[in-house]
Amino acid sequence: MNIEEIRNYCLSKKGTTEDFPFDDVTLVFKVMGKMYALTSLDQELSLNLKCDPEKAIELRETHSAIKPGFHMNKKHWNTVDIDGSLTPGFIQGLIDHSYNLVISKLTQKQQAEFQNL
Repeated sequence: MNIEEIRNYCLSKKGTTEDFPFDDVTLVFKVMGKMYALTSLDQELSLNLKCDPEKAIELRETHSAIKPGFHMNKKHWNTVDIDGSLTPGFIQGLIDHSYNLVISKLTQKQQAEFQNL
């Protein structure tokens, strides 16, 4: 996958917005104002994605392209190097997992707003 494919996939997800809240090169994808993916536009392509802590460990042990989240809470975030070793479908599944984790943690009010989007 390249940055355009990742961006298009993230933006196709219900309620997703993108912005640059930290600087001019860190692209962040949010759902209902909560981050679920971010990438730097000035380095080799990688994605920081939320992940269930147990699954995060399993993924890191199984895939050399998946590491503890760079500059993130390493218990809840992974950095996924987009180096060609992971299939686009697998990467999309990791994005889905991150997105769904964020949605599952929304308040009841936010959940209702999300359903009405």
